[in-house]
Amino acid sequence: MRYDAELKYCPTCRDEYRAEVESCATCKITLLTGREMADFVGQIQAARAKRRGDLTADDDIVTIHKGALADLQRLAELFAAENIGMAIVSDAGGCNKGCCGSSLSLQVRREDAQAAYELIQQDFQQITCLADHDTSHCHGVFDQDAGVASCPACGFEFETSTTTCPDCGLCFA
Repeated sequence: MRYDAELKYCPTCRDEYRAEVESCATCKITLLTGREMADFVGQIQAARAKRRGDLTADDDIVTIHKGALADLQRLAELFAAENIGMAIVSDAGGCNKGCCGSSLSLQVRREDAQAAYELIQQDFQQITCLADHDTSHCHGVFDQDAGVASCPACGFEFETSTTTCPDCGLCFA
């Protein structure tokens, strides 16, 4: 893709903005000029090309994620697009009763582990929509002895004589 030198771009979501805009409305990060964006994309492509792709027997392998086959296959597709070699392997053991699924691990080269971990984080944020929610109140605690409490779900302040947030309905009983 070509980047216009007169415009600015978000390096995360790749949205395009007028030159006077300073930050992305969605991601809340500083925008890059067309030239900076082209350099940024070039660095990403160079890092992707430097990776060795498929795993070999001589590689130093680390396990970076455990999960269900469907989840690991989705991650495998992301890794393939980034030229990160990986393997999905069955862990030894399991319950051996036939009632639970096998435990699977996703393995990558040690030198690709950081890039793979970042992809997993991005995927998690995307599928859970965490980036779209205000989590600034998530560490709030309901203290019934306090006169006023702040709801950890929505941030609404209410009297502790009630055990349900009047704004979002979260129950503290």
